[in-house]
Amino acid sequence: MSAPRPEANHIGGARKLLSKATGARVWKEQRLVLWLHFLLPPVLAALVVAATFATPPLAALLAGAVLFLAACSARGLMSRLSRAEEAKNLLTAQLIQSQKLAAVGELSAGIAHEINNPIAIIAQETEWAAHLLSDAEKASGADFAEVRDSLREIRSQVDRCKNITHKLLDFARKREPVLQEVDVARLVDDMARLVDKEASYKNVTLTRTLPENLPRLRTDAPLLRQVVLNLMTNALHAVDKGGLIEVTAQVDEEFMNIHIKDNGHGIDPKDMDKIFNPFFTTKPPGQGTGLGLSLCHNMVSGMAGQICVESQLGKGTTFTIRLPRKV
Repeated sequence: MSAPRPEANHIGGARKLLSKATGARVWKEQRLVLWLHFLLPPVLAALVVAATFATPPLAALLAGAVLFLAACSARGLMSRLSRAEEAKNLLTAQLIQSQKLAAVGELSAGIAHEINNPIAIIAQETEWAAHLLSDAEKASGADFAEVRDSLREIRSQVDRCKNITHKLLDFARKREPVLQEVDVARLVDDMARLVDKEASYKNVTLTRTLPENLPRLRTDAPLLRQVVLNLMTNALHAVDKGGLIEVTAQVDEEFMNIHIKDNGHGIDPKDMDKIFNPFFTTKPPGQGTGLGLSLCHNMVSGMAGQICVESQLGKGTTFTIRLPRKV
């Protein structure tokens, strides 16, 4: 029997979260209210019985109280069921997105493998042609500068194709995370230092505001480094000169949240549901493959976490990495 695939484990985890949306999660968060709903019917019944033995004015008062309590109870229950349904719909959308990205990843792996072979042959033939051209120039004394420029451009485009196929394979590759204790504050600071130099060239301010007592997190350090670095780099590309990027973190009982916020141009609302799709990019042709956020989504999912985004056009974007504190 073959071992379950990592994406299957992730989808199974999403289904568990989906069931919690209307079950254990509601009970945990609204325990007091649910107890009131359980106890309210017998209390109402007791009031009705009391009203039958009371004087008419008192009976009317008790009846009014019964109706008021019943209306409040029903309204509260419907409100909480509505919020539970919204949580369920959100988790359903995340599950569909994960399944879609898993399917695209499998398809991309096959395409990348098929394309890699002809690309390798083109690269070898280009090198051989450049070698023959160099011998011909020495023998004849002719100048083949234009031909050399053409070969150089061919090689450049081949390298670009290789870069895309390698990213596709990274996107499609599934591996179990290697869990270890990670100092998240130090990890974020290390990645920020890699971006600081380019940020200074653009006169962009990159700030890190992390709690001094930020606890260590048991997760996959290399994956988290790549996600944080990718999101910082994206934020740097999204802001203009003199822009601001803020990195913050916070923890609660269940999750550690890492926020990467910029005051750049923001994301168009019509593009929000596509930003994690492979090859979707708003950058000009030749300046992006559209695989960066897809890779981030895959890596965070592999760490049993979530990646969320909030954005306002013209005001900026905030990406949040949500990682469980217990795995």
